[in-house]
Amino acid sequence: MRIATYLVDGRRQTGLVSADGLTITPFILTPEQADKGALTLIETLAEGGKLPATNGAVVKVSDVALDAPLPKPRRNVWCVGRNYHAHAKELSSSVFKDSGAKTDEWPIVFTKVPECVVGPHDEVLVPSDISQQIDYEAELAVVIGKGGKNITRADAMDHVFGYTVVNDVTARDVQVRHSQWDMGKSFDTFCPMGPWVVTADEFDGTKTRVRCWVNGELRQDGPTENMIFDIPTLIETISRGITLYPGDMIATGTPAGVGMGMSPPQYLKAGDVVRVEIDGLGAIENKFI
Repeated sequence: MRIATYLVDGRRQTGLVSADGLTITPFILTPEQADKGALTLIETLAEGGKLPATNGAVVKVSDVALDAPLPKPRRNVWCVGRNYHAHAKELSSSVFKDSGAKTDEWPIVFTKVPECVVGPHDEVLVPSDISQQIDYEAELAVVIGKGGKNITRADAMDHVFGYTVVNDVTARDVQVRHSQWDMGKSFDTFCPMGPWVVTADEFDGTKTRVRCWVNGELRQDGPTENMIFDIPTLIETISRGITLYPGDMIATGTPAGVGMGMSPPQYLKAGDVVRVEIDGLGAIENKFI
């Protein structure tokens, strides 16, 4: 099942995407429910309810503006840093070389504020008056369906509702300046997301491929099997002493090929277009302005 959130005449709606990805059938929701996107459905199912009925008014995906599937996350997006072996290596000689982080012992976990989430084709703002080092990070995001605390690795996948695509846009100089990463990760529009959520029964996030192009040039290409910490381990770690809720998202880290890791570094500028695609899930493409 694919669930999309989209805009029609400025009104947010949530619907069921066809298997071919060409059409959407909207669910019957109140404006308040539709405004929360897929989060309304995830919470309903978590409480033992059923999916609402659809109204049969099929629309073409090409005729609507896709929004982030969870346009108003209930709280910060959980994120994992340096979770692919090659990516950890490419940054080991960067400004992070003296950080002291032991990436193979515990996941590096940080968050992005909910307000930085935008749609799969929305423009991303380049804060050139604040940062000169804007970078891209193509990532698979896990969407939690069943909440819990102290979730074991063995039970972790039972808590997954589905998956979506994100670009963990980062102001590298701000990230370094503040040591803690949240500020450099949380600028307005710094979390493009979409194009929809694909449920766990139709997609295996442990065996897929994450790719990223900048202006048509392939920069990142990595299988999720190359994660240092797999999805069950991430869920187990983040839920230690912390309750995860339905609709929470975990961005699982990015493969090698980020701008900071190139020699010399190649950061984004206004006019650049970044495309992130995950096999079997979909793609997002955003222009930086």
